[in-house]
Amino acid sequence: MSAALDEAAGTLLAVWEAARERTTSRLSSAQLRAIMVVEQYDGINLRRLATLTDMLLSSASRLCDRLVAAGMLEREPGRYDRREISLHLTPAALRLLAELRADRRRRLERILAGMSPEGRLALLRGMREFDQVGRRGQATVAEGWPVLQPSGEWIGDPARPSGEPPVARTA
Repeated sequence: MSAALDEAAGTLLAVWEAARERTTSRLSSAQLRAIMVVEQYDGINLRRLATLTDMLLSSASRLCDRLVAAGMLEREPGRYDRREISLHLTPAALRLLAELRADRRRRLERILAGMSPEGRLALLRGMREFDQVGRRGQATVAEGWPVLQPSGEWIGDPARPSGEPPVARTA
């Protein structure tokens, strides 16, 4: 079952990647991920962004510098601590994300139109359940594959104590 799903997921990933290439060709994957995290957590600080994107703080800072220069991100002093910087998307970044999602949906609609109504319903039901189980952390494999929750919390990583940030990687 997992092999068949892995193979079928390739088509979904191809749709995602084609839309990303068309609408965000001037942004790297890491930059796009950062924009999506800032969209989800408007006003996020740099340290939290680094944690959620699994980057070193210095790498996240350079990435944000590039996004500010590209007109995608704004920095402002924090409301409660003026030494802390809050990150916000610009209208250009919001437009870009809207274009990306619209392109993905158009591409998905073309594929879904070729499916039977029963197949579309079964796919939707299965994807919703898959999402719910993954978000609860029940998808963690016995070999210790961790699940990253939208909150940034890692579930099921035996190598990382609860609350410890993810292993840092550079952009």
